[in-house]
Amino acid sequence: MKTTGTVGYAAMFEQFHPTDLLKWCKTAEDSGFSSVMASDHFHPWTPEQGESAFVWSWMGALGATTNLRFGTGVTPPGFRYHPAIIAQGAATLEAMYPGRFWLGLGAGEALNEHVVGEYWPEAPTRLRILMESIEVIRRLFTGKVVKYRGDHIRLESARLYTMPQTPPPIYVATAGPLQSRRTGEFCDGIITVGAADEKIKMLMEKFEEGARRADKDPSTMPRMIQLHVSWADSQREAEDQAVKEWPNGGMPFPKGDIRNPEDFAAMAKQVSIENFKNRVLTSADLDEHLDHVQHYVDLGFDEVYVHNVGRNQDEFIRAYGERVIPKLRWPE
Repeated sequence: MKTTGTVGYAAMFEQFHPTDLLKWCKTAEDSGFSSVMASDHFHPWTPEQGESAFVWSWMGALGATTNLRFGTGVTPPGFRYHPAIIAQGAATLEAMYPGRFWLGLGAGEALNEHVVGEYWPEAPTRLRILMESIEVIRRLFTGKVVKYRGDHIRLESARLYTMPQTPPPIYVATAGPLQSRRTGEFCDGIITVGAADEKIKMLMEKFEEGARRADKDPSTMPRMIQLHVSWADSQREAEDQAVKEWPNGGMPFPKGDIRNPEDFAAMAKQVSIENFKNRVLTSADLDEHLDHVQHYVDLGFDEVYVHNVGRNQDEFIRAYGERVIPKLRWPE
């Protein structure tokens, strides 16, 4: 079922203590945010970001203390987590909080997944692991006994006993045309990040193409986007906190193969505010933020998740609740 008109809060576990994030999610709910996208990391991007709690423990608390929808943005199956464990966790959350949990999956990054000590595969192999994992999770969501032997994933006589009435939807993070088509064909919705309009439109076209190949109506399938912004009381503060708190947002190269926070910290020394252009909206003007979010609504996204990179989370949430969310124009 498609949900329209959602502004979500991006809960970034790389930066903040889980207790603080729980408090801010309640503030977000009271301020007009209606969903939460929670990052699933083992490490922060840089040591200075300072946190990296276990999101699956936290989501149980989030469901109990708010009425928000929520999901992972995103969990990579096949490395830290066998897909059977992800399926069990997802089914449990949906059984406890019906209609509120969605499962966000992605191919993963070495920063978090190399900790299991296995060879870190090239990107095409990571995508094949993701697709095999999705197949395993889908089969387990039937409630039947599942056996599976793929090129990368194996499962021996497993069945989920605690099941929701309806399995949670599976949304996949993608930034390339092939995976966008596969997402439309095999999953329930797409997650992406801010990019040039031409790229966004191409991804959505491929997503719709995949959906139609599977005889699905793409207009009923959620399109989610995560936007990174830096908002503060002044332009200088907004720029300074972007460089200090989220330098990875200004790194204009693929990051999937970088293994350690210390390596990101070394690269961060080369990052300046100019590197954030077209990557992180850096502005003290809430009207600019409104225009920024509205632009992606106009591009066809029905769920927009906003991450403010600064430590001023409470102020950001309340400001968006007063000056941005009420003014957005959603399609009929």
